[in-house]
Amino acid sequence: MLRINRSIYDQIVAHARRDHPDEACGVVAGPDGSDRPERFIEMANAERSPTFYRFDSQEQLKVWREMDDRDEEPVVIYHSHTATAAYPSRTDISYASEPNAHYVLVSTRAPETEEFRSFRIVDQEVTEEPVEVVEDEPAP
Repeated sequence: MLRINRSIYDQIVAHARRDHPDEACGVVAGPDGSDRPERFIEMANAERSPTFYRFDSQEQLKVWREMDDRDEEPVVIYHSHTATAAYPSRTDISYASEPNAHYVLVSTRAPETEEFRSFRIVDQEVTEEPVEVVEDEPAP
């Protein structure tokens, strides 16, 4: 199950809508081994395409090094589909290289509907998982 704060959920959806008609992509980092998505990192789609996304290699290297320096890992890897359902394509499945990550897809095909789904992708095997959106904890 993916348990995600409302503010991060909203940021992912907003990024997907803002980049439409191109696919949006990014990462939510969390402490190593925690499975807690905490730090939203919007990334550029190097393909600038409505049907495909790819992290810019230089940006990805920078982000992954930063996560490493902060003892974080990519808890969520997200992207959007602009004209199809929020379900991993064959290309998405073949590129899934983080077995511990939640792969989130947001479909922006219908502007009035939110389609936000999460999957585990391990060895080309796709398993959908429930998503629980929790309200953010107020600051102390």
